[in-house]
Amino acid sequence: MAGVFHQCGQSICKRTRDEMDDRARIIAHALALQDLKEDDVVAIFMRNHVDIFEIVEACRYVGSRYVLLNWHSPVAELLPILDDCGAKVLFAHRDLLNGENDLKPLSLVPTLSVIYTIKTPDSILERYHLKGNSLLASEPKTREQYQCLDTLLAAPNAKRHNKPPKRFKGMFPYTSGSTGKPKGIKRDEDLTRPDPYLIFKGLSEALMQLSKGDRFYVSAPLYHSAPHALTLCCLAAGNIDVYIEPQFDPERFLKDIEQFKLTHAYIVPTMMVRLLKLPESVKSKYDISSLRFALSTGSALPSDVKEAMIKWFGPIFYESYGASELGFMTLISSQEALAKPNSVGKPIPGAAIKILSDNKEACEVGDVGVIYAHLSMFAPFKYTNTTGAPSDLHAGEFTTLGDMGYVDEDGYLYICDRKKDMIISGGANIFPAEIESVIIEMFEVADCAVFGVPDAEYGEKVVVAVQCSPGNTLSIDTLQGYLGGKLARFKWPKMLQILDALPREDTGKIFKNKLRAQFSQ
Repeated sequence: MAGVFHQCGQSICKRTRDEMDDRARIIAHALALQDLKEDDVVAIFMRNHVDIFEIVEACRYVGSRYVLLNWHSPVAELLPILDDCGAKVLFAHRDLLNGENDLKPLSLVPTLSVIYTIKTPDSILERYHLKGNSLLASEPKTREQYQCLDTLLAAPNAKRHNKPPKRFKGMFPYTSGSTGKPKGIKRDEDLTRPDPYLIFKGLSEALMQLSKGDRFYVSAPLYHSAPHALTLCCLAAGNIDVYIEPQFDPERFLKDIEQFKLTHAYIVPTMMVRLLKLPESVKSKYDISSLRFALSTGSALPSDVKEAMIKWFGPIFYESYGASELGFMTLISSQEALAKPNSVGKPIPGAAIKILSDNKEACEVGDVGVIYAHLSMFAPFKYTNTTGAPSDLHAGEFTTLGDMGYVDEDGYLYICDRKKDMIISGGANIFPAEIESVIIEMFEVADCAVFGVPDAEYGEKVVVAVQCSPGNTLSIDTLQGYLGGKLARFKWPKMLQILDALPREDTGKIFKNKLRAQFSQ
């Protein structure tokens, strides 16, 4: 039985794998007509939708790489990425293109030969309350550079690509740009390794524990590496049903589990916190017994949040430490997490972890150092834009992205924090993640982020930005009173900033550089 892809919304749009493959071959033929060659780049500027994976399959047919663009960003912010990757073709939902303000700068991207616009589906317009924008979303552009993908796919005489798929080049991801302009992560091609498509198929079993007929749910933005890679595992497996939700809503997630008998889900810590804050009457309303595997990545999962979710859903939660540059590196089950609170697990098969000091000497068991990882299944990568990139990432075959942590006597990895986020105050190393995990438990707090700012006396002082829960407020005195007996006094925030919302991505990652800049103004 081949898997079916479902687009969630007021009504469910279903596409069989045969239907998706047929549409992918139409798109692949169109790409070939644009003289797209192996290793050329296609850019995708779309909200969560099944169509994305038809374009991915089309790229596999012609051997091209693809870049998934952050649709939250205005086009002006995406131009450096389009320039850097040399995209020849862009696919875009029409509501994301803002008339002449976007058309003119896109026309100036030197490598971009054609832009295929796609009617923004009703399921997305509904979720984002854009129904009043339906004309903009459905009206094809008339400029010469623009072509309508909907028209191409609906043509009765549409031509299909008639050659087998080439070796999968995969996603060409870009970092969020926390240290400067976004950096492209371009993986080397190593023909001695298996086709990466087969690796993703293998990960569907080894990492995701999927089997024929399982049903996977994803609502995190698919331009992020983790949710995209996990959905790609389902695509490569070929026999998994996939449910793509344009936007996460906690109660709707519970309803979808019951309605579709979902078995697997990708769910990040911020989603879990929102689920746990639902009224008990809502929590108990839906049958969630079908869900047996939920994977979390992207940001730290506090142990108390994990324990509360395990108590509610059962021991179905897994956490993985990973990165766009390296992939999924570790895995820990619910049973292991209860025995090893705050650990992100052991390396997955084919992965290895080292903890090294700043001078790249091995740290003793339990000592905090820089985390270096090696994954044998993926080829090395290089940055295409080195602005802001660390100058020395490697120690032999092992690579670091600047995270700090330690390994215990049983081989379990613990993440302390990003090295760049670590606060040094009065000579003491302070890890914001530890403080955040305590503050988030306050009923006055809906979200929080801890960071350091320059201090003349101590070098840096600890600051916390807080989004208060509805109807509540918070003072620095109340906060410090709460932290008494929970954290050492030198870790207490010395300053408090109340914000309407924190600059956090849907995956849970927070832009602390924006907070630092905002706080220093």
